[in-house]
Amino acid sequence: MPRKPAKKRQTTRESSQAEKPTEKEKPTTTGQTKSSYSAKDITVLEGLDPVRKRPGMYIGGTGLDGLHHLVWEVVDNSIDEAMAGFCTEIEVILHKGNKVTVTDNGRGIPVEKHKVTKKSALETVMCTLHAGGKFGGEGYKVSGGLHGVGVSVVNALSAQVTAEVRRDGFTYTQEYIRGEAKGNPKKGQSTKETGTAITFDPDPEIFKKIEFSWKKIVEHLRQQAYLTKNVQIKIIDERELNGKPKELARSLAFYFEGGIKSYLGHLNEGEKVVHETPFYIEKEIDDISVEIALQYTNEINGLELSFANNIHTGEGGTHVMGFRSALTRAINDYARKNDHIKAKEENLSGDDVREGLSAVISVKLKDPQFEGQTKAKLGNAEMRTAVQSVMLTAFSSYLEEHPQEARQIMGKCMLAQKARKAAKAAKDTVIRKGAMDGLTLPGKLADCSSRKPEECELYIVEGDSAGGSAKQGRDRGFQAIFPLRGKILNIERARLDKVLSSKEIKSLIIALGTGVGEEMDMGKLRYHRIIIMTDADVDGAHIRTLLLTLFYRHFEKLVEDGHLYIAQPPLYKVQVNKKSEYAYTDQDRDEILDNFKGEIKKGAKVNLQRYKGLGEMNPGQLWDTTMDPENRTMYQVQVEDATKADRTFDTLMGAEVAPRRKFIQTHAQYVKNLDV
Repeated sequence: MPRKPAKKRQTTRESSQAEKPTEKEKPTTTGQTKSSYSAKDITVLEGLDPVRKRPGMYIGGTGLDGLHHLVWEVVDNSIDEAMAGFCTEIEVILHKGNKVTVTDNGRGIPVEKHKVTKKSALETVMCTLHAGGKFGGEGYKVSGGLHGVGVSVVNALSAQVTAEVRRDGFTYTQEYIRGEAKGNPKKGQSTKETGTAITFDPDPEIFKKIEFSWKKIVEHLRQQAYLTKNVQIKIIDERELNGKPKELARSLAFYFEGGIKSYLGHLNEGEKVVHETPFYIEKEIDDISVEIALQYTNEINGLELSFANNIHTGEGGTHVMGFRSALTRAINDYARKNDHIKAKEENLSGDDVREGLSAVISVKLKDPQFEGQTKAKLGNAEMRTAVQSVMLTAFSSYLEEHPQEARQIMGKCMLAQKARKAAKAAKDTVIRKGAMDGLTLPGKLADCSSRKPEECELYIVEGDSAGGSAKQGRDRGFQAIFPLRGKILNIERARLDKVLSSKEIKSLIIALGTGVGEEMDMGKLRYHRIIIMTDADVDGAHIRTLLLTLFYRHFEKLVEDGHLYIAQPPLYKVQVNKKSEYAYTDQDRDEILDNFKGEIKKGAKVNLQRYKGLGEMNPGQLWDTTMDPENRTMYQVQVEDATKADRTFDTLMGAEVAPRRKFIQTHAQYVKNLDV
């Protein structure tokens, strides 16, 4: 008989469902009860109350990303001073207790009385939303914090903030508790220095976990240093590590004279480049600064990073559209002029000219229009024309002046075009096969009976043995099994036409139902949970990595939408006399043994079984430990940093051995459960 999971929970352990409203909370229909809705029911949130009430609207959430966003907001103010030409040094200190201080040597926030608020300009900036020097006037020509909510939001979401301003020959200090000023700014010692120091203590009432990541902050500040030439950014960590105080605080300092050209070199470190001399242009046109650096690598996947006023526009925008249009046109014009493309042949496509391309696009403008508070996409229409004009002229000249590099770039693009045509033919074959077969799915797939994708799960299982156990142990109502025979192709080293020549991958694509590449349709996804379930040994880890590479490179939308999971089968079965429990980690094993220590001291027989393969478990055990939604543990695959993920896959699965060796040597000390 198939095992039916309880209806109250048919999701994985990490998923959460909204609680049903109680009887008192249930909405009522019109006419059933009298309701009051008058002026007294209208709540007016004053000052910074809206931020504390709905922090997610301002920093994206109250998790670790939102916590780090506080640092970015304060640092952005210092970066704005640097872009305005008034700041050369920025310092970030992580104190014990996770307090943070951001100091710069800019002009310092004004402290004189503000004409409208009748308070000091410092208090106005710190305690008022949409108050700052970035909405007009002569304070800033360009800035990233155009909404004027940055430092005031940090103030609202911190238990305590101290602002210290060095300006007009003196030091001024003001303290704030949860967004409210405690007294006026205090005039202190005389000084010849200028600048601002903001120390904030994130509020535990807002953030459940307060733990700043050294690595995350370092990577962000390194990026900002690349984008802001000739500015030194230093980070110091004074916190305790592993519960022990550090004798000497760790610190790093970044200073780059080359700007995004240096950044491009950092991104391409360890890569084989197509042409040694990168393209670089920095030009100002109509009060808009355009800076672009690009270089082609031998990789299949490209990497485009775009910024507007030093803010990473992860979703691109008009500046990226202008860049792409100019790149495609310049290369096609050069290719036709020099007979790389004949008269009757079709032009290179945008995908052709961007294969293996590493590019950084940075623009600075006076009045940026971002889509949303998270500023992920630039919307200024004039930026497309400005970037296109600068890029087309400069890159066309680069190709003419560097004939050897131009030939190498043309060769790369022409090869990409041939591969694209071959891939299209292969994709058409897969689509045609699916259409000809109708609803006939791959024979190896043990499908489920449900036809509602939101209910269905697909387990991708390693080997026939584990596949057999999974087929017998599953709930046939909503769980499908796709057994793999051996290791699939490493797609990081293969173009799409070769990928689609693999029978295993072709069958998997047909089973998913979405198609692949530009024709991919997420609306046709047959399973809303795709679960990778492999053995807990070296081969299992390798197969899991191969599958992750496949999904990340060719089904990225599926990963982004949260459909991909990794099953967590138990590592051990701990049996003491006739009692047995499963352990998913070494820590679980030790805790279970500790719970039985009384019986063990009395001479109880202990049997510790280490599972290396799923096939070692019978169908009932596999269901109980790994497939039952009530008991299983699984990890949802998420991409927090696409650039970092891209480079990690390239390092681990690419053709170059040296970067992989370096990665293994660096991380070997952290390996657990090594299977030898």
